[in-house]
Amino acid sequence: MNTLAAQFDVRYPAFHFQVSLAVPLEGVTAIFGPSGCGKTTFLRCLAGLERSSRGVVRFGNTVWQDEAQGLFLPISQRPIGYVFQDPRLFPHLSIRSNLEYGFKRTASGQRRLSFDHVLDVLGLHTHLDRRPHELSGGEQQRVAIGRALLTSPTLLLMDEPLSSLDGKRKREILPFIQRLDTELKIPIIYVSHSLQEVLQLATTLVMLKDGHVMAEGPLANVVTHMDWRGLVEDSHIGAIIDTVVEAHDLEFRLTRLRFGTRHLSVPHQEKGVGEHLRVQILSRDVSIVTSSPTFQSSVLNVLEAMVTGIGDVDSDHPLVDITLDIGCPLLATITRKSLAMLNLHPGQSVYVQIKAVALCQDIPE
Repeated sequence: MNTLAAQFDVRYPAFHFQVSLAVPLEGVTAIFGPSGCGKTTFLRCLAGLERSSRGVVRFGNTVWQDEAQGLFLPISQRPIGYVFQDPRLFPHLSIRSNLEYGFKRTASGQRRLSFDHVLDVLGLHTHLDRRPHELSGGEQQRVAIGRALLTSPTLLLMDEPLSSLDGKRKREILPFIQRLDTELKIPIIYVSHSLQEVLQLATTLVMLKDGHVMAEGPLANVVTHMDWRGLVEDSHIGAIIDTVVEAHDLEFRLTRLRFGTRHLSVPHQEKGVGEHLRVQILSRDVSIVTSSPTFQSSVLNVLEAMVTGIGDVDSDHPLVDITLDIGCPLLATITRKSLAMLNLHPGQSVYVQIKAVALCQDIPE
């Protein structure tokens, strides 16, 4: 698998930014963390807008920066598209002219994306003769994304592109960003402090704190790792599972989801059979039993699992985290008393009851 490898060391008067990581050149890599952790600094270093005296950037087999070898490509020579927090459109130009500005920056023989294809993916055909002030904030940001894409980049950098939008506008634009990954196959580095955006978009997650990488890897692995607790609010701790809609039970208004060879039942979803749906299972909504339940229960989702790890047992804290494998990572938070009663240990076969399944598709107002 091709990777983007980056190493930066930048010192400021009150902040030391020092990261070293390698992420796959596919899907959406989210750079997540609180304000001031170094997310935008990472993006600026990656683009060549900020220079690290000991920086290294390797895009697949191409070296963009290696300070030890005296190599540094400026942003104009790095095949990237950059989308900022605000659209930065030219107010005196039509939407067509704004988009053509990006398109004409790339020689015709080097263009990998057609004008019409980008318009189709972003739903911009009906806006071409309008001016930026005639569009909503979400529509303007789609134009900004289109302008960046029309330079035919091999990497798209997005710096908090939804931060200035309200919940309604965010919900409108997120499906378009998801289409960039699925239809255009351009790797995206997506910076955000919004966990909800990350859970919907990311395939790979990098967690920054105080200028350093605290966790990195596939989204499902990072969010179920016990170190994740303490990096986000406890109410957000849980597993992320990518599923496919398998069937609808119209009598009981339920939808059956498949992941691997396993299934989940959720309230009815207005999605067609075969469509993808990402769900979240919070650790507080998972209970564990050591043998197959023989009694009737209101819990519809009961799955075989294997215990893969047990978190720190703190006598001053009533709860403990248990990592499990159900064909993908799962996390349960139970009481220390339950842990003692069940005598859980890694490698043990158990059953999990999942009391609720949340959908990773809602952005709050």
